Amino acid sequence: MTPALDLDFAKELADIAGDIIRGYFRADFDTESKGDESPVTQADREAEAAMRARIESAFPADGIVGEEYGTVRADAERIWVLDPIDGTVSFMAGRPIFGTLIAQLRSGFPVLGVIDQPIARERWAGAIGAPTRFLRNGGRDEDRPARTRRCRELKDAVLATTSPNLFSHEEGHRFMALAAQTAHSRMVYGGDCYNYGLLSSGHIDLVVESGLKLHDFAALVPLVEGAGGMMCDWNGDPLTADSEGHVIALGDPARLEDVLAALHGHVHDDEHHHGHDHGD
Repeated sequence: MTPALDLDFAKELADIAGDIIRGYFRADFDTESKGDESPVTQADREAEAAMRARIESAFPADGIVGEEYGTVRADAERIWVLDPIDGTVSFMAGRPIFGTLIAQLRSGFPVLGVIDQPIARERWAGAIGAPTRFLRNGGRDEDRPARTRRCRELKDAVLATTSPNLFSHEEGHRFMALAAQTAHSRMVYGGDCYNYGLLSSGHIDLVVESGLKLHDFAALVPLVEGAGGMMCDWNGDPLTADSEGHVIALGDPARLEDVLAALHGHVHDDEHHHGHDHGD
C-alpha cells in the first residue's frame, strides 16, 4: 500500500481511539504512575489496545511501537507508532489540548502521521509527498490544506514548549537563550502535540522540546513538513527512529540557522544534554 492509502487506515485508527477517549474525558477513571513517574490512565491503555488489535487484524506482518504496550516485529518493513494520549496530564486536568498520535515508519523514517484531538474533533493528517490537511469532525465540517506561515525574523517568532520544567539545567539555558531572541511576551506553554498542529496551521512559528520518545515525535514530522515547515534535532539533523529526542519544529525553514545559533551560542561545546520523559 502507498502512504496515502495507509493514511486512510491511520485515520480509522484515530476514530477507534477517539471513541474510547471521549468516554473517559472529564469522567472518573483509574490512574497509575509508570516507572518513570509519568501518569497513565485507563483511557491510554484501552485506546492503544484497540488500535493494536485493528492493526493486527488488518496488517499482521507490520511492526507496532506503542507507548503503553511496547514493540512487536521491530524488523518489519512497515512499523506503526502509537501514542494514544500525548498529553496525559492535560487529559487528566480536563484540558482538550492533548492528542492521539499515529505514525508509520519505513526504513526508520516517518512517512505518515496523524494528530487527532478527539474532544474538539480536530485532526491534522499528512504523508510524505502530499500536503498536510486539517480536518474538523472527520472532514465533514472542514477539510483544507494546513499551511505554516512565514517568519521574517526570529524576534517575530511565537515560540512554544510543553513545559520549561522538562528541560535539564543545561537545556533550560539553551532554551531561554533562544526565547530571549523571539517574541517571548507571546510564548506558549503547554500543548504537547497540539502545538505542532497549530504550527502546521500557521498559528505558532516554533516549537522546541527535549526528551521526546519516538512515539512523541514520529507522527509530527510528515505533518509539519507537509504543511511547509521542517523538523530536526537540536543539531539540525533529520529525526529518525534513532534520534535522541531533542526536537525543533519550524514553520519557516528559513529561520533554522537563527534558531541553531541561539540554541548553541551560550553553552560550552563540552557540555552534554540529558533528556527527560514528557510522561505522555
